[in-house]
Amino acid sequence: MKNLMLLLLLPVALAGCTAKKNTDTRPNIVFILSDDHAYQAISAYGYPIGQLAPTPNIDRLAKEGILFDRMFVANSLCGPSRASIITGKFSHKNGFKRNGDRFDPDQPTFPKMLHAAGYQTAVVGKWHLASLPQGFDYWCILPGQGHYYNPDFIKQNGDTVRMHGYVTDLITDMALDWLKKRDPDKPFLLMYQHKAPHREWLPSEKYLDLYHHVKFPLPATLFDNHEGMGTAAREAEMLISENMGLSNDNKIDPKIVTATGHKPFLKWYFNAYYNNLGRMTPEQRAHWDKVFKPVNEAFLANPPSGDSLTKWKYQRYMEDYLACIRSVDDNVGRVLDYLKETGLDKNTIVVYTSDQGFYMGEHGWFDKRFMYEESFRTPLLIRYPGMVKAGSRNSDLVQNIDFTPTFLELAGLNIPEDIQGRSIVPLLKGLHPQNWRHALYYHYYEFPGIHMAKRHYGIRTARYTLIHFYNDIDEWELYDLEKDPYEMHNVINDPEYQSIKIQLNHQLDSLIKTYQDPLEKTVVKK
Repeated sequence: MKNLMLLLLLPVALAGCTAKKNTDTRPNIVFILSDDHAYQAISAYGYPIGQLAPTPNIDRLAKEGILFDRMFVANSLCGPSRASIITGKFSHKNGFKRNGDRFDPDQPTFPKMLHAAGYQTAVVGKWHLASLPQGFDYWCILPGQGHYYNPDFIKQNGDTVRMHGYVTDLITDMALDWLKKRDPDKPFLLMYQHKAPHREWLPSEKYLDLYHHVKFPLPATLFDNHEGMGTAAREAEMLISENMGLSNDNKIDPKIVTATGHKPFLKWYFNAYYNNLGRMTPEQRAHWDKVFKPVNEAFLANPPSGDSLTKWKYQRYMEDYLACIRSVDDNVGRVLDYLKETGLDKNTIVVYTSDQGFYMGEHGWFDKRFMYEESFRTPLLIRYPGMVKAGSRNSDLVQNIDFTPTFLELAGLNIPEDIQGRSIVPLLKGLHPQNWRHALYYHYYEFPGIHMAKRHYGIRTARYTLIHFYNDIDEWELYDLEKDPYEMHNVINDPEYQSIKIQLNHQLDSLIKTYQDPLEKTVVKK
């Protein structure tokens, strides 16, 4: 009789165990954030650079999920962009307007809200918000910008430790280690954030010369003189020809730079070169010298000048930048493979994006900051088998302030009223709501500062971009992206566009009021 009772109760007991394990079916979230990764350099987007330097693992997210063609940032700069991502608010609302500011860690963020709702949370890699993370069960972050070789990390106990290896590999090691040790009965958020491919584009040992024999096509606007644009474009200091450093950026020994009659441009260029190499072990340095000695010798024997130098610098830029991305792609593959091997992929949202776009020689530039397309627009690929149709593509206007409300909705949480972004869950489902936004707002503040991109704000619709540059100037620019996709011709004074200008100004005023941007410093200072 006792055995019979045990047999009768066994299914109930087993059901109870199963229920305990599966009571929380909310999706896991793996948020992958790279730094300065241009959409042009992801092969799924179809641009020539991406075809010559493919990203097969990142492309898996496009094949198995959705690719967004019109994903933009609120402020194209590392720290401000990250603050907008975790708060769902523009810079003027979250208080982080420029690099060098300190993020107020006591304000609400989506990791805090998920953590309070029972999610396990972790962030590893680049943080770049000055204050330490809050709302995470585990974190290990780079101090400031961090280093590529043998980087330092700030641990949760406050200690700073140096780890041997390449930063992209180490960040992935930490991410996988946390995934393996987490509580399997709870949903999780993992913010997996890379330093790469940020300047000065230092590839891993195995990829130092990966693209040295690949000839990259020159951008159509590499030698743009900005005559069709405005003062801000002409006065910016981000030209490959003039502002990219032969030493720190292109890996030419400072002694050779000096011997060939070139200037360092800025004093810290030489220091950056020596500091980066100074972090290497003797073995790492020996491998570096083996790869870059021929490059240096060839430069010394026949130093290019003028347009030839610009072309040479562009080629070197692409070689190193894209080699850094190769390591990012490899490591994204490691994480995707782990999710698949463990079955976690079935209920995990995987997001790949960057903190902003980047210039791949367009307008003759590197870096970001401007509202012009290549820095304003950033990649976004999302895989979620339970919701997203594989191979989808979306062209709605999406912005990085949308991550917070999206993750909250997916986790079944209420979205606070002061969140300025919109949940993209309808877009993930393949819907195109009639009331979806028709315009985006943008505001950049860091001037004066490195690269000297002037302060500006503006509006972007599906076809037009209207920008107001202010502070030390008062200039407006208008671009018709349908007729002028490279943004070479400012039509602000063209009679044909006057009605468009008036309409866009009204829309811009509406966005300024909606987002409550005080524009307190827009008075022109002569």
